[in-house]
Amino acid sequence: MTKNKKTYRSPLFYVGDKYKLYPKINKYFPKTINRFIEPFTGGGSVFLNMNANEYLLNDIDTNVINIHQYLIEQSENPQAFFDNVFEIIQEYNLSHSYIKDIVPQELKEKWKKTYYAKFNKQGFNQLKSDYNSNNEKSVLHLYLLLIYGFNRMLRFNSKGEYNLPVGNVDFNKNTEIALNDYFHLTRQKNIHFHNLDFLDFFKQIEFQEDDFVYLDPPYLITFSEYNKLWNEETEKRLLDFLELLDAQNVKFAVSNVSHYKGKINHQFYEWSKQHNSFDIKSNYISYHDNSNKEFKEVLITNYEPEIVIPTQKTINFKEFETVE
Repeated sequence: MTKNKKTYRSPLFYVGDKYKLYPKINKYFPKTINRFIEPFTGGGSVFLNMNANEYLLNDIDTNVINIHQYLIEQSENPQAFFDNVFEIIQEYNLSHSYIKDIVPQELKEKWKKTYYAKFNKQGFNQLKSDYNSNNEKSVLHLYLLLIYGFNRMLRFNSKGEYNLPVGNVDFNKNTEIALNDYFHLTRQKNIHFHNLDFLDFFKQIEFQEDDFVYLDPPYLITFSEYNKLWNEETEKRLLDFLELLDAQNVKFAVSNVSHYKGKINHQFYEWSKQHNSFDIKSNYISYHDNSNKEFKEVLITNYEPEIVIPTQKTINFKEFETVE
């Protein structure tokens, strides 16, 4: 990828999204890809930027897959989609700076850093209430809850009700651009979505020459809403399966965090010694404490990158070992 090429961002603005890191990890990806296979698709910023003949995409989160499939359907008529969006925005009196800034100046002056949350709170809470009380859930309403919700996340209680508070966010120009890019790119791609456990997803696939698997699983030693279903047992299942892929000469690359706040993912570290390890520089910000933390993000491949990057280095894990 050249320095001038645009990196596209998913309109889901998903937590853990690889939008900012894509130019760094893409350097290590194969240059020729038949099928791009992604078992933990999330928001989808990686597949949006990949060139492949076919895309096999999966996520265990049904709501995430529903939003992707809905947006792909809307790509056939983006204007109708934006008309429907604006109708709902007006109904609930939500901010929409992509068209016009309607937040009063006095509110901006009183709440300099949180005026979007103050302005949107009433309408957002009504939208949330209407969504939760409707037996026929609208994917568009859920998408707007995502856009206006806290940290643009999806979270539900034990009753299946969306339960995040309003965020200090807006339907802005960046959101409109991301949606239009998504519509344009997905119309050009041969995409197949699945909503399965990652191993069940892999069982559907008969691997072919030049298939490439990219994995960005939940990180075992960090804290996030989507990490709750991940533990040492699921991590082992994944790593064992990757060894089966390696035995079949299927190329894969795995993103992970090996060190975080004094903790080490020993299971992943020991497994990674069998393959190629690359240090990926990034600024990780926790959504819980909103501060930078010392951590190590890595990319592990079972193949030698086709182009050697002069600045690459093999990870020195000893730098992070804890001294008793």
